[in-house]
Amino acid sequence: MRFLFLFLDGVGLGGSDPAANPFAGLHLPTLQSLLGGRRMVLDAFSANGAAPGNVLHEGERATLLALDASLGVDGLPQSASGQATLLSGENIPAALGYHYGPKPNPAIVRLLSRGTLFSRLRAAGRQAALLNAYPPGYFEAIHSGRRMYSAIPLAVNQAGIPLKTHTDLQRGEALAADFTARGWHDHLGLRDTPLLEPVEAGRRLAQLACRLDFAFFEYWLSDYAGHHQDLQAAREILTTLDQVLEGLLEAWDDDQGLVLLTSDHGNLEDLSTRRHTANPVPALLIGSPALRRAFAAGLHDLTGVAPAILRLLGVPAGPAAGQGGPGEFFPHKRN
Repeated sequence: MRFLFLFLDGVGLGGSDPAANPFAGLHLPTLQSLLGGRRMVLDAFSANGAAPGNVLHEGERATLLALDASLGVDGLPQSASGQATLLSGENIPAALGYHYGPKPNPAIVRLLSRGTLFSRLRAAGRQAALLNAYPPGYFEAIHSGRRMYSAIPLAVNQAGIPLKTHTDLQRGEALAADFTARGWHDHLGLRDTPLLEPVEAGRRLAQLACRLDFAFFEYWLSDYAGHHQDLQAAREILTTLDQVLEGLLEAWDDDQGLVLLTSDHGNLEDLSTRRHTANPVPALLIGSPALRRAFAAGLHDLTGVAPAILRLLGVPAGPAAGQGGPGEFFPHKRN
């Protein structure tokens, strides 16, 4: 059994105005084929209901659900607390009393140290990895203290799993954050990095994931484009993502594993604002009908994702080490 978690930062289920929502006005053939020809906007699935946990679409290869990212806490969802919830299965905003981001504060660091997908899978003897490669400058900034880990690489580091490097990318054992490594060429000046076409990157994503029990890939460019309210960049990013999905679907065996695409909060789907949104986030499941049904059972919000993954992989979720009540965590200033 293989599980690929394709994390799309800042992607919610939005409205049908193409001036605000790039999903509404852009033809994405691979994604739309998975959704029965419909675009990934709430209006397209209104007959099925848009409440969190509702199955918006169930097709031959894919199921789409709407998940609650607000988790009963006032304010707009934020990256650090949302990602920590996805990784741990705990309602991190409720434990804190607020949403927090973009980078983890000390309370979130402590909560993550109690157990995440990466640490629990490694403790169970399963092979897990983050497939993103990080450039040399990233590690230099982390080691110097000029940069903080975001929640995902922090959880990987806490689990004792090494982050992928420039060398891993050159060897074809990792992927750049933009899938193609064009950014490594154009912005980082690392001209020796092999370039990939998006479809080829999708095939590589499948190949790398099939070597592991659990593979995770973080696509953060979606949140970046949302904060910049850049419709053209959003369209280019989604076009690339759709082509990556094309290659992934070509190489993925639905009977051998499940692919999950989901997010921590909304953003890209509403470019009328620079801020995050309170929209539900999509949970797109790709795999056999039996695997999709098993995973989706009882899934309503971000807290259900990690337990569902562990359940599917046959790993007990169990209480995290040192579990305590929300009152032991000190509130920190919100971003």
